[in-house]
Amino acid sequence: MTIPGTPPPKLPELVRADDRLTFIYLERCLVHRDSNAITAQDDRGTVHIPAASLNVLLLGPGTRVTHQAVSLLAESGATAVWVGEQGVRYYAHGRSLARSTRLLEAQASKVTNRNARLAVAREMYAMRFPGEDTSGLTMQQLRGREGARVRRLYREHAERTGVQWQKRDYDPEDFTAGDLVNQALSAANTSLYGVVHAVIVALGCSPGLGFIHTGHERSFVYDVADLYKAETTIPTAFDVAARNPADVAAETRRTMRDAMHDRAFLDRCVGDIRRLLLPEPKAAPDDEQADPAPTDSYWDEDLVKIWDEKDDPLAGGVNYSDDVDF
Repeated sequence: MTIPGTPPPKLPELVRADDRLTFIYLERCLVHRDSNAITAQDDRGTVHIPAASLNVLLLGPGTRVTHQAVSLLAESGATAVWVGEQGVRYYAHGRSLARSTRLLEAQASKVTNRNARLAVAREMYAMRFPGEDTSGLTMQQLRGREGARVRRLYREHAERTGVQWQKRDYDPEDFTAGDLVNQALSAANTSLYGVVHAVIVALGCSPGLGFIHTGHERSFVYDVADLYKAETTIPTAFDVAARNPADVAAETRRTMRDAMHDRAFLDRCVGDIRRLLLPEPKAAPDDEQADPAPTDSYWDEDLVKIWDEKDDPLAGGVNYSDDVDF
């Protein structure tokens, strides 16, 4: 019997997560499908968005999404994230691009082992503080250094742009309650969270299993996003506030998109997550050849295996009754 509907594309036909557009934010429009493109329609007209090259679609208030549009996003491996007004509240996200659980298993193994978790947390802080030795620091010492560094960054960018800065002060329930730079920081952080969330689920990791943050469904998103705030969201927010735009949220999103594109953000984010969760390849002796680096098929192969307590996982879809004595 033929399965109804258009068959989804095979995995090798899809664009890799690190080669896609970072994000697109839509609000107050009808999101539909036209062939292999997502369309956004309002009273000003229709815009076509290539689904296969999209990493994350942020769906804001007033969006109506058709079944065909969601189906195309799922088939293309794009993540849909439903967000609130001005894109500053997360509600839900769509499916993952990943077919393998290798990174998820590595993440779960490390986060549930105290020493391994601390090692990853130290590595994250080391990535944020280049040139500083974090190998022997406790979490309390790491948090203290982070707080001092972030306060210093705020002061430096305030002086650079001439924007008055008091403190990080915002109301999650009221976007406009904060001053201009705090509004820009909220919008910039949400854009960063959306893209990082999309990369994490595209790789098959859990957004909730954080190493520094904990107890929240997006703990790992906040962990990874913090790696890049010093060079993306903080300078972007002060630059936007200095321009005093009429629509600070929209201007911030556009500036963030340009900043992440210029820095090849997706490729870097994918590489950083893999480096944090997986061990470095062991150096081979001089007389031996080193193991080759994993290929894309290693990460993306669509296989289901059966766990065995004594041996490596076994192939799925096989009847093993002849191998067992009852």
